[in-house]
Amino acid sequence: MAAMRKVLIILLAIAIIVFVLVFSLNNQQPVALDFFFFETPSAGVAIWILLTFVLGALLGMLFTSLALFRARLSRRRAERERVKSDKALTRERQQAPKRI
Repeated sequence: MAAMRKVLIILLAIAIIVFVLVFSLNNQQPVALDFFFFETPSAGVAIWILLTFVLGALLGMLFTSLALFRARLSRRRAERERVKSDKALTRERQQAPKRI
């Protein structure tokens, strides 16, 4: 089962590489992107699309990392509060008079 999974992953990677190569070869027309304040140098359509894809992936990883960092901080804070509450509860139980 593991060998079949590896073969499928390799075939998927090869298919993606072939797709990207064919896409790049079919989209070589030079295009300059015109933004409000500046214009980019001319480059192939495939280059701009691939750069946009890579930039989006990097931004997605950055935002996910920030969200995970905030979640870890929140979890640590909650854990410290729980430990503090447990200690206070233990202290109260020890100080409370025992019932007969």
